[in-house]
Amino acid sequence: MTDDRDRPASRAESRAESRAASRTGRRAAETSGRGVARHGRLRATGPLGTIGRVVAGALAVVLVSGASVGAIAAYQVRSDLGSGVALPAAKGKTPIVASPPSVDAYPGGFNVLVVGTDNDAAQDEGAFGKRDATLNDVNILLHVSADHSNATAVSIPRDMVVPIPACAKEDGSGYYSAMSARPMNEAYSYGGLSCVVSTVSELTGLDIPFAGMISFNGVIEMSNAVGGVPVCAATPIKDRYTGLDIQAGETVLQGEQALQFLRTRHGVGDGSDLGRISSQQVYLSSLLRTVKSADTLTNPTKLYSLARAAASNMTLSEQLTDLGTMVQIGSALRDLPLDQVNFVQYPGTTEGTGVYAGKVQPITSVATKLFDAIRADQPFTLEAGSEGLGAASAAAGDAAAGDAAAGDVAGGASAAPETPAASASGTPAPTTPATGTPTDPAVAPAGPEVISGLTGQSAAEQTCSVGFLQK
Repeated sequence: MTDDRDRPASRAESRAESRAASRTGRRAAETSGRGVARHGRLRATGPLGTIGRVVAGALAVVLVSGASVGAIAAYQVRSDLGSGVALPAAKGKTPIVASPPSVDAYPGGFNVLVVGTDNDAAQDEGAFGKRDATLNDVNILLHVSADHSNATAVSIPRDMVVPIPACAKEDGSGYYSAMSARPMNEAYSYGGLSCVVSTVSELTGLDIPFAGMISFNGVIEMSNAVGGVPVCAATPIKDRYTGLDIQAGETVLQGEQALQFLRTRHGVGDGSDLGRISSQQVYLSSLLRTVKSADTLTNPTKLYSLARAAASNMTLSEQLTDLGTMVQIGSALRDLPLDQVNFVQYPGTTEGTGVYAGKVQPITSVATKLFDAIRADQPFTLEAGSEGLGAASAAAGDAAAGDAAAGDVAGGASAAPETPAASASGTPAPTTPATGTPTDPAVAPAGPEVISGLTGQSAAEQTCSVGFLQK
């Protein structure tokens, strides 16, 4: 989701055809019915990293609990979801078939792609503006480990230049031509949700059997359903494009203001899509903490509202609309500790040239380490202070807010008491009992691999968004 009204630069007629087919397909469907993680500091979902967890997790809590409201939710939520969207494979590729549903937790690891779009037939054009193309502006790939002990949510920048495979046309008449270098957010224009899935699968080397889309209205209703999401701002954040205007400190975001926060790019970090993603992860981690809080999990009415808000404002792939599959996924996610759910950003830079000028260039060396670890379910962690351009730890955020209030230059160094060295997860490093000094690294226990250059945070980490840094 974005404040920019970007649109693909070429093949207008093909895109128009795709959009028309997308709208037709959607109408038809509606009518019919971070810590160390095994795969790294990964967390999930908001427009879905949180939503893959929120939708499936919330539904599972409601449906598996046995509460009477569960039966009502099951019927009405299933009706809201409709028949789902087919995910035909790109040309020359084999379709991914998910494991059949059962009453047990989903067997093994799995991947869910959550897509946030900037256009919806029911959205308020007066509030969001008229858009003549639908772009996949938020792309979050949620990976859950085979033993269901941890999860990773990878945000893929909308402005990242990637290859787009020969995706199937939505009307079944053939395939679009493959392209070697196009912005990520154009994928939807060449085959809808299935093309976004195919593009991310090609980019990451992961099979993706499940996918879902959420639009502007969905973000608003999800924040309303949980009674607002508390978010910390290290400095004031103001963006004339989205209308966001919040002061330093904590703000409970709800409704349109929550959407403004998630859409803002010019108001956070360096004004780039990369800064926006790290700021979004501040929101997503807080949303997940809110959803997993006792206040939510012990409130059937709130859970029901959350499930309905998600289901009514999302379009899911066919296999994900099955309630049995949802319960399986929810069961696998339900007991995940927050410090084992990590949000990371697909490695990229805005300093590229040529085809990458003004866009995001993938940093393949870092990306390879990330996805090798994910595929092998190997533990990894991040370097300290790697929250990203648009975020900072809560302690750093408090310091920045204090400096701003005193009229100091934000971001200056501040004194801090000396403490034992900390690990990348924020946990004090091992110390010698007699002296309290860090142990010799040569004899310290081996820990998870640290992937240098990777940014993100865990869902348990308290972080703050950082206002736009003028240069």
